[in-house]
Amino acid sequence: MNTADFIFQKTTKTVEKATYTWQTPSNIALVKYWGKSEPQLPKNASISFTLNNCHTTTTIEFERKVNQEKSISFELFFEGKKKDEFKPKIAKFFERILEYCPYISEYNMTIHSENSFPHSSGIASSASGMAAIAMCLISLEKELTPNLPEDFYTQKASFLARLGSGSASRSIEGPLVVWGKHPDIEGSSDLFGVKFPYKVHPVFEDYQDSILLVDKGEKQVSSTVGHNLMYNHPYAEQRFKQANENLQKLSVILQEGSIKDFINLVESEALTLHAMMLTSNPYFILMKPNTLEIINKIWEFRAQTNSNICFTLDAGANVHVLYPKAEKQRVDDFINTELLKFCQKNHYICDNTGVGAQAL
Repeated sequence: MNTADFIFQKTTKTVEKATYTWQTPSNIALVKYWGKSEPQLPKNASISFTLNNCHTTTTIEFERKVNQEKSISFELFFEGKKKDEFKPKIAKFFERILEYCPYISEYNMTIHSENSFPHSSGIASSASGMAAIAMCLISLEKELTPNLPEDFYTQKASFLARLGSGSASRSIEGPLVVWGKHPDIEGSSDLFGVKFPYKVHPVFEDYQDSILLVDKGEKQVSSTVGHNLMYNHPYAEQRFKQANENLQKLSVILQEGSIKDFINLVESEALTLHAMMLTSNPYFILMKPNTLEIINKIWEFRAQTNSNICFTLDAGANVHVLYPKAEKQRVDDFINTELLKFCQKNHYICDNTGVGAQAL
């Protein structure tokens, strides 16, 4: 597939009015993507667990314009309140995709969106949010052009979501999604995410992710700014090479069930992501003191109990605690007795791998 394949084919069918609602998940990258080129193309391939409980629910109401004025027109409500400050990012997204979805200029759109988790706190809210909008647009496109293969709509939804937020390309399907062209991943592409194409060892099925909310506030540095700082980063090229090598290794680990190797690679990836932030110019720190307290407690617990618990981090202070489902009770007890005190208001989210976007 190339970008031209996703350009909307004219149709004689019209839809005067329609409403679609989608629930789309966040995701947590195991091999991180940090650094991109225009238009939203990754400098290295990445792979993520699709989450289940951390999701965005979005409804878009489409009403065909009477005067057929060709312009993008929408209102945005987030968690019941009009959010004009969110509109520039959505408007930029619509401008980017207009070539591929020209029909959006023919409608007045009203967007209602809400999250099951704190916005802008490093749980990939832009990923789930942009994926939800993309799924609503694709629902309209399916009505306008109903005879295309189902996998085309899935790929185009991921393609569109990517143009809003790179990691959103990984929030359409699940439970493991690869984004970025990689020689060891069949069907992989820089243009859209694809499901991990190989059989996963049972130990990695229904994997658990307890997200410890160290800081529910908005990040000091946005992911967009962070990505841009990779352009002149002294270690950028080596990092991109390392990430692609780690994805090759992780592909084997996921198939063979080498859980100790999984722990080592995933934690190393998380720390490397933040090392890129620490060594960029300007430099910045998204981890908080309690982030480090939790990491050290996890290391101590693992050494004492031989548990398969590990952590990863996104571009924020919160800690994703990963572990097999068989250890859920033991890890829950550990979190409640040892880690909750490091969370803001003792809050954490119990999550697990999920299947991707769902129509409501």
